[in-house]
Amino acid sequence: MAENNVVLLDFWPSSYGMRVKIALAEKGVSYECKQEDFQAKSSLLLEMNPVHKMIPVLIHNGKSISESLNIVEYIDDIWNHKYSLLPSDPYKRSQARFWGDFIDKNVYSIGKRVWTVKGEEQELGKKQFIECLKKLEEVLGDNPYFGGENFGYFDVALVPFTSWFYTYETFGNLSIEAECPKLVAWAKRCIEKESVAKSLPHPHKIYEFALEYKQRHGFE
Repeated sequence: MAENNVVLLDFWPSSYGMRVKIALAEKGVSYECKQEDFQAKSSLLLEMNPVHKMIPVLIHNGKSISESLNIVEYIDDIWNHKYSLLPSDPYKRSQARFWGDFIDKNVYSIGKRVWTVKGEEQELGKKQFIECLKKLEEVLGDNPYFGGENFGYFDVALVPFTSWFYTYETFGNLSIEAECPKLVAWAKRCIEKESVAKSLPHPHKIYEFALEYKQRHGFE
């Protein structure tokens, strides 16, 4: 009954939308995915997310849920018949949420500077980006996943950004694997999961989007 009328408003290169698709796939939920055009936002998007007017938005039985990590938690709560993406231990749950918030406040904004700017600003962005990834790599340690032995909330929060690694490396002239080998090994483990593989676009497709974006917005 809970699976009735599930719609995702999405924009395919968005790491935030990818999170929701991974969570839905992990839970085995069937849904309709509608792509949004940021140049001409649909009336449905404006109706379902009148505050931020941004994707992703999950519409479940006519009710909307916004903000990607909030949506992931909602999915985890509603479709809890398989297993929980969030740890059952309250402390571990708090830590997973803390690092999800850290990712939201740092990875996208710092990463964007790697591929949209040049010169000293780009060099600073590259340094800060690698520092950010190294901090996350420290949290991972020698575990296969951020939740330990099992793929979970923390992994869902971060892994979509790895589809942008090729773009960061190409425009930034850097090697993430050389700087953060454990993190890249983790990303490769994640992509072996069907839920991740089918939710993340090919890195070259992301790069083509980024190249077109730079040209359209005069970043070249």
